[in-house]
Amino acid sequence: MTRTIGRIALLAVISAETTAWATERFGVVLQGGRVVDGTGSPWYVADVSTGSEDPRMASFDRMIRRFLQEHHVPGAALAVTDGGRLVYARGYGYADIAGRQKVTPTSLFRIASLSKPITAVAVLQLVERGRLSLEDKVFDILKHEPHLEKGSLPDQRLRAITIRHLLQHRGGWDPDVSFDPMFQSVKFAEALGVDPPAGPDAIIRSMLGRPLDFDPGERYAYSNFGYCLLGRVIETLTGQTYENCVKENVLAPLEIRSMRIGKTRPEQQDANEVRYYDPGKGPSVFAVDLNEPVPSPCGAWYLEAMDSHGGWVGSAVDLARFARAFDDPKQCKILTPESIEVMFARPPGAAGHEADGTPKEVYYSCGWLNRVVEEGSKFNRWHTGSLPGTAAILVRRHDGRNWVVLMNARVSPHATHLARAIDGLVHQAADEVTEWPEHDLFAEFR
Repeated sequence: MTRTIGRIALLAVISAETTAWATERFGVVLQGGRVVDGTGSPWYVADVSTGSEDPRMASFDRMIRRFLQEHHVPGAALAVTDGGRLVYARGYGYADIAGRQKVTPTSLFRIASLSKPITAVAVLQLVERGRLSLEDKVFDILKHEPHLEKGSLPDQRLRAITIRHLLQHRGGWDPDVSFDPMFQSVKFAEALGVDPPAGPDAIIRSMLGRPLDFDPGERYAYSNFGYCLLGRVIETLTGQTYENCVKENVLAPLEIRSMRIGKTRPEQQDANEVRYYDPGKGPSVFAVDLNEPVPSPCGAWYLEAMDSHGGWVGSAVDLARFARAFDDPKQCKILTPESIEVMFARPPGAAGHEADGTPKEVYYSCGWLNRVVEEGSKFNRWHTGSLPGTAAILVRRHDGRNWVVLMNARVSPHATHLARAIDGLVHQAADEVTEWPEHDLFAEFR
């Protein structure tokens, strides 16, 4: 049961189960049916917003507010484009509950796997420049020394893995069969005799000493590690750090200036970055407080090592700029029309087709998920991002409208992945708009 305080209270008189959830997750307590922080003051997430309202876009507002209330999400940011113009950009709720800092359209969030389309673009740029071919063998480029357990030998199938395989998650690693190596920061560091957390080099050396889960190219299996390797390919071929290469060649041409690789520890994070809320705790992976319990988003895994598959932080407006870059391939500032076609192309074999050979309705191309709306002409392209304390989704819809939703929580009592939970609701909100604004707000967010 709920009751309204002000206009819309995030939580009010609620069950003991949800009370415990809020207390553990956000560090808040309930007093007299109100949610209060350490100052004893109430906070009402669904009643807080920044950015300009527009009655023509009211369906988005209603949807986001209902979602925040139902799922007890501390904060979210939304950006919507139409025909390449930013027509709506708002922040909702709190970037920091205790500090009463509101989310704005330019608040920085961890974007998790929304990093993968960005990495894919950087790789395709190298192909355009003749520095790389999609059929090049990854380990002809990377020369990491395998760390082998006693009596083991490298898997000879590693030699067959191509750049295209990695982009399309066909490299041969399946975390459902083995594990996700990007979350083995302590284990791999200890195996190599280095201080934890393990960086990309230690992770790669450790994985080169282990067998693949399937033959390269055989099928699709989502692999963060594959995109970690792509980051190292970018560094090897350019002589730059992955971050600097992407900033210079992918983000700067789109006038994206605030995106950067995030930091794990709160004290190192950007001043405009949100706080991340998650009920989970885990042992620290950092040598300074190794194995001590910490909030999961703040040291139970190593964000910096995830740079090319999940390490970026950015704003909803930043990502809207990235999304609209491909609206008109002939005018794209970062890829040629031919490269854009390659980026969205259906993979061969089992990755793109059913057992009987018919094309799959949903497939993963080079850095993007794709859904066929009308065969040969209309597709929805998207990616989600998920880490403890983080949920993100970017959608490029077949009708020329794009949107980004970023949240500083991943789970709720009703959902294990908030980005997936909100996906269909944003489509519905877009369908309810009867008059789309003709203005362009991008100039307001430099």
